[in-house]
Amino acid sequence: MTKILTGGVGKTEVAHAVTALGLDGVHVAVSSDMDAAMKLRAGQADYYLGTCHTGAGASLGVLVGLMGQPACHTFGRSIPSEDDVAALLADGKKVFGFAMDQIDTVAPLIARAIAARGA
Repeated sequence: MTKILTGGVGKTEVAHAVTALGLDGVHVAVSSDMDAAMKLRAGQADYYLGTCHTGAGASLGVLVGLMGQPACHTFGRSIPSEDDVAALLADGKKVFGFAMDQIDTVAPLIARAIAARGA
């Protein structure tokens, strides 16, 4: 079972968007950024999707500080391609940030890519 935590301003909306996909083997939970960092570091969660108004700073601030930049990526206000997300996952990224107004597009894209990897 792959566990995705959601955080930031749109954490509930992200959780709903991912849950609505009905992806087998994927569990989604709403979290705070601090709790998410601790769970990721302890192996109690696999990925984090964070949102803020711009997707560039507050969506991942605590996670970058506690997990390190190599584990994190922010899309800001851009919409990634499936290939972009697959490459980031292959590179070991586990923490993703994006803008609130991109939730309906970006959250499902990332979740599907995570599900396709199987963790």
